[in-house]
Amino acid sequence: MKPIVLIPSGEGDADFTYATGFAVESALYIRFGEGDDVLVTSPLEIERARAQSTAARNLLLEEAGHEDNGPFVSYARLAARMLREKGHDSARVSPRLQAGYLEALRVAGLEVEVELGLFEAERRHKSPEEARFIEASQRAAEEAVVEVVSQLAQADIRDGTLWLDERPLTSERLYARASLLLGEKGFTCPDMIIAGSPECAMPHFRGDGPIRAGAPVIIDIFPASRTTHYHGDLTRTVVVGEVPDEIRRMHAAVLQALDAGIESIKAGASGRDVHNGVCQVLVDRGYGTTTKGFEGPGTGAKMNHSTGHGVGLDVHEEPSLRGGAVHPLHEGDVVTVEPGLYLMGLGGVRIEDTGMVTRVGFKNFTTLTRSLDPRDYL
Repeated sequence: MKPIVLIPSGEGDADFTYATGFAVESALYIRFGEGDDVLVTSPLEIERARAQSTAARNLLLEEAGHEDNGPFVSYARLAARMLREKGHDSARVSPRLQAGYLEALRVAGLEVEVELGLFEAERRHKSPEEARFIEASQRAAEEAVVEVVSQLAQADIRDGTLWLDERPLTSERLYARASLLLGEKGFTCPDMIIAGSPECAMPHFRGDGPIRAGAPVIIDIFPASRTTHYHGDLTRTVVVGEVPDEIRRMHAAVLQALDAGIESIKAGASGRDVHNGVCQVLVDRGYGTTTKGFEGPGTGAKMNHSTGHGVGLDVHEEPSLRGGAVHPLHEGDVVTVEPGLYLMGLGGVRIEDTGMVTRVGFKNFTTLTRSLDPRDYL
């Protein structure tokens, strides 16, 4: 088996973190073989590397013979020399490797293979420890959602928008409250979604400006631990004030689809079958999807995304619950189930739980109510 060379694309490079147990912006890692690996870092990072990394050896750049030849070239030449010293002239690299490093490694004379599935199987199967890390992040997500919803529940309605403490209640204010709570608990989620209507009909709209009353607010929080780097993922939809009949119907359909998806998950089931079952529920309730064969009536609210995805060091990783996912789920996969319906001009509804695939079903890491009523979260 060819050695592995990893150079992080940034501190959030999940392949690098998985291989080394160490999140860092700049470093070099080489795995020559099982139990024979080395992490090379700067004086700035060496003590942290010695305390946190799982590598057999941790070396300073100078100890490894590093020479400053400028961006990309320095690490590439160092990697090539260290590999040749052990009799290797080829290596495997992560698809996350920056193009500049890939080119520099090849210029340095190495035969480089980009392994698209590097660590995919290993990262999919979560150990009991990894499962505990994800559950802890899911608890943090739940607490952050409750913090946001508690603010919504306390708000007054003035001219169709929400006010709290004599100021308009905005997505930005809610984001700040959730971020503060997460930060105090050792988690971070800079791209969370707290989106009011009608803009939340765009599933990845992050949220902007005042929150409207009598319309859905989608809250999607997927925190990562600053210590373990594992994510949780949780979405709830609430309405402050009178709930429109169509939103109530959409919510009931999404909730039924969520339960159907969860009930269909177990080791051996395919992501496609789970997704198609969710789509069928939505179509049976009079809605549509963008999945071929489950288009529905062609008008009204639709689901325009997959049913779910894997969660771990990345918030989106394998496996996928979507129409093209024909491969079976495995015991130890951690996945989300997150059906949604969206109608431009009105808004959207999405509900998301995260849990683990087991031999007999789905172990749900999520305990939070799915109610539309903010008061039910308090």
